[in-house]
Amino acid sequence: MSLAAMARGYTICKTLRQYRLTDALPSTQPRLLRWLDKGLFWVGRKAADQPTPERVKLALQELGPVYIKLGQMLSTRRDLLPDDLADALAQLQDQVPPFDPKVARARIEAALGGSVHDYFDQFDPQPMASASVAQVHSARLKGSGDDVVLKVIRPGIDRLIHGDLQLMELGARLLATTKLGQRLHPVEVIADYRRTILAELDLTREGDNASRIRANFDGSDALYVPKIYPQYSHPDLLVIERIYGVPVTDIARLKAHGTDMKRLAERGVEVFFTQVFRDNFFHADMHPGNIFIDVTDPANPNYIGIDYGIVGQLSEQDKRDMAAIFLAFFRHDYQRLAEVFLATGWVDASADLSEFEFALRQVFAPLQNLPLGEISFGHVLVNLFRTAHDFGMVVKPQLVLLEKTLLYVEGLGRQLYPELDLWATAKPYLEEWHAQRLSPKSQWQRFTDAAPDALEKLPEIPAMIHENLSLSRDLLKQPERLLDRYIAQRQRHHKSSLFFHSGSVLVISSTILLGKTVTIWPSAVLAGLGFAAWIIGWRVRKP
Repeated sequence: MSLAAMARGYTICKTLRQYRLTDALPSTQPRLLRWLDKGLFWVGRKAADQPTPERVKLALQELGPVYIKLGQMLSTRRDLLPDDLADALAQLQDQVPPFDPKVARARIEAALGGSVHDYFDQFDPQPMASASVAQVHSARLKGSGDDVVLKVIRPGIDRLIHGDLQLMELGARLLATTKLGQRLHPVEVIADYRRTILAELDLTREGDNASRIRANFDGSDALYVPKIYPQYSHPDLLVIERIYGVPVTDIARLKAHGTDMKRLAERGVEVFFTQVFRDNFFHADMHPGNIFIDVTDPANPNYIGIDYGIVGQLSEQDKRDMAAIFLAFFRHDYQRLAEVFLATGWVDASADLSEFEFALRQVFAPLQNLPLGEISFGHVLVNLFRTAHDFGMVVKPQLVLLEKTLLYVEGLGRQLYPELDLWATAKPYLEEWHAQRLSPKSQWQRFTDAAPDALEKLPEIPAMIHENLSLSRDLLKQPERLLDRYIAQRQRHHKSSLFFHSGSVLVISSTILLGKTVTIWPSAVLAGLGFAAWIIGWRVRKP
């Protein structure tokens, strides 16, 4: 471990003692933590009269931007943390002092490969905003005159993040040895955090995410995504169209414009479910600071979303499972709810179905007497994952992003329009999506999408059948020679695959060429070469 890492480790241990955070751990905490805490006996205490959740928040705040972002991420893990701690962590603000404007300009020019005056008619060295990973400056493009913002990565943040991640991973492994750690899954949580924060260090990825969601909502009057200027993209720099909207938290200003608040709240739900179920690519950092409202037409307001550093995707199976879970809950079918969780593999296969169904019923049955408009959709999902956690579920990172985003959307929607019934808004959308997925047209589309890949692999099927039958026969007759035979066959398989794939490309090319030329011989030559490659591949594969 380097001297810098040791110094940082000392700062972390000192902060833990100052805010008495080791006292909050159970008596089964790792001995190393107890020894470190006692070894720093000269360190004074802070916020002694504050409850534990507040002390955790203050400690993370003092440790700096990397730990602030960790706390923000942990605030979404309500399946693992108690509500009071999650609420406290949600109050962490990712705002840090801006770095030197001269350094910012130098980093922008290094990314552009020239002076800012070569690219912009106007550049403001004073930042508009500053966060832990990057800060933002305004400018005006030469030629087009477009107003833009320049997002530039903070200098040295990558070294700080990598150093803190190493220490976090060490702490997670220590915590994992305790009973508390077995419940919190700290190693998996920090691995999830690593993926998230390292993705934010590459601004080209954020640009690609924004461009993809912008294309998905092209022509939409529900969501506008600012234009990205890819010709200036660099891992350390992103040039984005500057937007002028009303912050979604400025309720008084929205109402002063005569904004249809009910329409706005329902449209937020529409945007969320469209991204998740239609596009399978959703903005997973939809906190209020990233949302603005275009009130040009107050009767038809639309959202403007920024900051696409964190996005989420579900597999097709996860998408189907989530829709089935929501619909089962809508219908108060707790047996179906338990069956879906077991069928997905999200819950330990050894879990007792009837016990799991009973646990779900105990948690959710009391809600049946409440109007749906008074029930939090997001908190239902949190309680669902908490209950499943008791039966061996480890929540996937993408489901955590989905849960976090749903909590943001619902909280925002009810802030805009307190009477919002998210259930009534979401249920028809989910039922329609479920019906469309099962329709003949949708099934045919899935078949045609998969057909090219299946056709490409078709020539390999006879050889694969022959190979597996031969292996099965040898397993029954001579199991001791199976391993050597298998290795030799796999080597032949790899060589022959090259010929099979080359042959497929040549045959497909001959078909395309035949449709574009009047003479048949070039196409015939390619087809002949393709069939010859298949034959050679077949001969190579045979023992």
